[in-house]
Amino acid sequence: MNKDLKEIQETALAAAEPGKTVRRVLSAGDGLVEVGEESFEPQRVFALAIGKASGAMARAAAEILGDALDGGLCVTKAGHEQPPPPFETVVGGHPEPDEGSVRAAEKAEEFLDGLEDGDLFLVLVSGGASALLADAADGISFEDLKALNGALLKSGAAIGEINTVRKHVSTLKGGGLVQRAAPARVVALLLSDVVGDEPSSIGSGLTAPDPTTLEDVSKILDRYGIEAPESVTEHLAEGHETPKPGDEAFEKLTNLVVGGGRLTATAAAEKARALGYEPLLLSTYLTGDARDVAGLHAAVVKEVLESANPLSPPCAIVTGGEATVVVRGEGTGGPNQEFALSLAIELEDVEGWAALALDTDGNDGSTDAAGGLVDGTVAARIREGGVDPAEALDQNDSYRALEAGGTLVRTGPTGTNVNDLRVVLVSGL
Repeated sequence: MNKDLKEIQETALAAAEPGKTVRRVLSAGDGLVEVGEESFEPQRVFALAIGKASGAMARAAAEILGDALDGGLCVTKAGHEQPPPPFETVVGGHPEPDEGSVRAAEKAEEFLDGLEDGDLFLVLVSGGASALLADAADGISFEDLKALNGALLKSGAAIGEINTVRKHVSTLKGGGLVQRAAPARVVALLLSDVVGDEPSSIGSGLTAPDPTTLEDVSKILDRYGIEAPESVTEHLAEGHETPKPGDEAFEKLTNLVVGGGRLTATAAAEKARALGYEPLLLSTYLTGDARDVAGLHAAVVKEVLESANPLSPPCAIVTGGEATVVVRGEGTGGPNQEFALSLAIELEDVEGWAALALDTDGNDGSTDAAGGLVDGTVAARIREGGVDPAEALDQNDSYRALEAGGTLVRTGPTGTNVNDLRVVLVSGL
């Protein structure tokens, strides 16, 4: 089953290759640029690509547009693909913004200021854009923005909640980028890494009106006990609201979601079927604490083994979504590693199953691992490696535990980012 899971992993990641998603909807020729079902005849064409898949998306756009592309800016993460000219590349930090993220925001704002009426502005957004672009609102220092971001990531807040806060302390997020691009025509191709593929959440809504409010921000900070830095508190108290649906800034905007977590989940299910497992794509909307998500999967495995419900072995349970981690300890890991470790503990000594948990961009949390591949023998192997798995889980030290058990999954940068993927194979006892 481990071999089968590795084949499923390769197939799933290939399905979300960013260049493919762009080529499916973008074409150009005879002075026209076609995006989806719309056609444009612009005076000039510029492109801004932001996110962990931005290099591949920008490269595809450059190849399609050719000489019609008058300029481009790509904001990406270190170690990820960089596109050819006319794109200029700026490297930012992720999951924590860094000084490169500040430079990226400055470059993006300069880029936007050069747009004119009659221009077509192509925006290519993928997961990671929020951190890679440190566009702090006036009066908020980078240090305070970084502290707020870190507190949000450790709190266990869902990505949608995190992005709600980010939008209200930024200049370009929450639709600000579209406002800044006026009077150019804005067309955005969105490779989604959020549950539900809502444009206002992808990349903290760079290219969408913001339905969330300052009141929502206050509730989120209170709910997770987050004490915002003073400059952030002062900015929020001044009542700076984001542009809302119906704002005239969005009259010349097209958002097109070109891919998301369902791409990888569906490809994984189809590959599992080809390998002889009856697949059940349970949901691509799973959110919540990684330990709770693991508990759900463990319950399904036990049910299948005990009663052949909802499927008889051999079968595959596939889920997507965005798990979170409430940081209680001082260890290292990420949601997918914590899921894998939790599942390995809960199903210790249970035979006839194996599971893969994967962050599709290749970096789970702030680690160099994408996730973990576990079965009923892993907890014992972790102990043999000198680590107590339950203690490691309590300390959020899933990386060290899975490394001790030899079950970390390392893909390197995949060039895409379309949410988490979990696949559990059950062969039977």
